[in-house]
Amino acid sequence: MYSGTNVDKYSFRNDYSESAHPKIIEKLLSLAYETNTPYGMDRHSEAAANMIRELCDAPKAEVAFTAGGTATNVLAISAFLRNSYEAVICADTGHINVHETGSIEYAGRKTICIPVGVDGKLSPELIDPVFKGFESEHMVVPKLVYISQSTELGTIYSKAELTALSEYCRANGLKLFVDGARLASALMAKCNDVTLKDLAALTDGFYLGGTKNGLLFGEALVLTDETVADHLRWLIKQRGFMLAKGFVVGAMFEEALRDGLYFEMGKYSNECAEKIVEAIKQAGFDLYCPFQTNQIFVLLPEELGQELSDTYGCFIQARLPDGRWAVRIVTSCATTEDAIADLSAWFIKKVCAGIVKNYMGK
Repeated sequence: MYSGTNVDKYSFRNDYSESAHPKIIEKLLSLAYETNTPYGMDRHSEAAANMIRELCDAPKAEVAFTAGGTATNVLAISAFLRNSYEAVICADTGHINVHETGSIEYAGRKTICIPVGVDGKLSPELIDPVFKGFESEHMVVPKLVYISQSTELGTIYSKAELTALSEYCRANGLKLFVDGARLASALMAKCNDVTLKDLAALTDGFYLGGTKNGLLFGEALVLTDETVADHLRWLIKQRGFMLAKGFVVGAMFEEALRDGLYFEMGKYSNECAEKIVEAIKQAGFDLYCPFQTNQIFVLLPEELGQELSDTYGCFIQARLPDGRWAVRIVTSCATTEDAIADLSAWFIKKVCAGIVKNYMGK
């Protein structure tokens, strides 16, 4: 619901509350009266798909454009899990477990959740004992591992970690799928060593998120497993995800990928977050988990956590036993220097107020 605070002025709630990058809007305006083939079979979607195949060095990959992340996850997982008794393994913090209203279960598939640490990441060591526990026809059959890059906690998998997961999955008959809602931010992280080519080679499918990276909406699903992609368009239609005006998403990705705008927006989001982290450190507050991309999780006393949430629309990630709150701050390609300065000043003011309060108390 509308909060009535100044969140509309400076919001750090998420990275998709703004409209879209001006170049994306300009691209759509140029298509105002252009006629296109419907249902994603248009020249813009084809051009964007070919760009993605080239970037991934995967000329045979199936590329499909969808409207949003939840739909893409349901579509991909439904494609990977052909039988109703098959299941997907994910982190307990995974988007399909926490923020998709049971959409995977509604689609007739079970999620198997594994508790993870504050890095939000799965590993073969965490998966193996769970995977081996499903051993008979009286249980579902784990057939897919779902991870996010970046994770729900803003962390990223290194190439070594992704390779280890890939090798484990292939050795145990599991498929590997990567939720890329914030993939641009992950790819442009300073500590990242994973490329789109690596993702195409090491996984069976992933997607490039557009909704959370400067597009009005839209994701680009990439399936490298030809046996999974054989009836993808039938599945898209059956699930209700086929857009009559699919060229709109295709055109946005075409523009975003044409001269590297997609990656520039991800880099800018990270740079904005880095400036805020510096202010948080200067103020003396701790982080809940490692900072790597455009999501920051700061630990604050309950009173300050609530104030930060109310003032800037920030999401409460966790309430710790010691009474502190882990509050999420998210930057985007639309974050302004004024917004960064305002939030940075907020942290400094709270520290100063605390010092004065302690001094007066003495």
